[in-house]
Amino acid sequence: MILDTLHLTLPGPEFLIYAFVALLTVGFPAYYILRDRRKSAAATAMMAKAALRGLDEPASLHPTIDPDSCIGTGACVKACPEERVIGLIEGKAALINPSRCIGHGLCAAACPVSAISLVFGTAKRGVDIPHVSGTFESNIPGIYIAGELGGMGLIRNAVTQGRQAVENIVRSLGGKDDDDNDDDVYDLAIVGAGPAGIGGALAARKAGLKFIIFDQDDFGGTILTYPRRKLVLTAPIELPLHGKVSPGEISKEALLELLLKVCSNAGLAVRSGEKIESITSSSSSLDGIFNLTARSGEHRARRVLLATGRRGSPRKLGVPGEGSGKVAYRLTDPEKFHHLRILVVGGGDSAVESAVSLSEQPGNTVHISYRQEEFYRIKEGNRERIKRALRENRVVPLFLSEVKQIEADTVQLEQQGKPVILPNDQVFVFAGGELPAEFLQRIGIQFTRKFGQK
Repeated sequence: MILDTLHLTLPGPEFLIYAFVALLTVGFPAYYILRDRRKSAAATAMMAKAALRGLDEPASLHPTIDPDSCIGTGACVKACPEERVIGLIEGKAALINPSRCIGHGLCAAACPVSAISLVFGTAKRGVDIPHVSGTFESNIPGIYIAGELGGMGLIRNAVTQGRQAVENIVRSLGGKDDDDNDDDVYDLAIVGAGPAGIGGALAARKAGLKFIIFDQDDFGGTILTYPRRKLVLTAPIELPLHGKVSPGEISKEALLELLLKVCSNAGLAVRSGEKIESITSSSSSLDGIFNLTARSGEHRARRVLLATGRRGSPRKLGVPGEGSGKVAYRLTDPEKFHHLRILVVGGGDSAVESAVSLSEQPGNTVHISYRQEEFYRIKEGNRERIKRALRENRVVPLFLSEVKQIEADTVQLEQQGKPVILPNDQVFVFAGGELPAEFLQRIGIQFTRKFGQK
């Protein structure tokens, strides 16, 4: 009897078939719906978090997504090499962490329905982009613009633009008679030794031009400001006199090492620490010569390539003693600084990254001074790193403080109306940069303000 009862209660073949069909038609779809809802909620929360912290505005070139065209494949999310910049919200792609976008453009290339376009500026914040023609020539005949200054911040594209600009310059110089050459006049002056300037210089060497390269800082330009080991190149790049660079993913250090080697092999020399103060022309036509005023004196060239980037000059504190040799505005190698009493000034990503990196070196005592009551506009990874450093007392915060004077062995600050004197050996200032707009306007370069436009 018991066996008969068990036999009656065991599921038969038909039940198993119905259960399998139910799993296919209900179970699996329900699982994916719940998974997508969780992802959508997480993306929405991240977008809200970015807005709350003032990180909802992209720096420059960035994607805009047409929701009517987007079919929600998620290809753009997978293609982006930066973490959690794009997410899917209710089945549509959205820019959820705009400040982290650095304009790789791989999302647009990956979209199967062309729902993503790359634009400059947003509806709230415009970006000033210089006028350039299809040959990269500005509104001033003979002055060309390439790279980040023209809005193209991606390293691969900046190098390409520098090369293409010089190829156009070579064509524009093609009709000149050799008898017109002047030993004191360069064919080309390149202002900026970052990606666009390097690409242009290699192309100039390949074309046999007589040229000179200036940079107010050092070789590498904007690459030097990136965090250590940052992924800076995500696709193959073509370098004149070298060829294609592979593999596609290269870190900051590897790229700098490669560029130094290529430029050394090409015999390129950068006049580092040479800031160009003015550029004037003896004529409004292409027959004129440009006069470039630098700290070392006057230099003359038939053509000029502006590849300065948009960082401009570091913003100064404007306090007594800032001209001291112990004050720096950039940190490229934290390992060189140890057993020092260090003050970092600023509250952005560069300041936080530097403070944490310096605190990890042996024997350092690190303070960070910031005018606000907490760190606002920093990336989530940096927020976690600085929290840990503060918790472990590796970095001492001085919120609501300002530097008043820098002396040989101390720094005087004011914190909430009270004086603070810190024993000090080294000061790093990360107060942002002054865009080269004034310099460009003096030259006569015209700008267009883009509000979410190509």
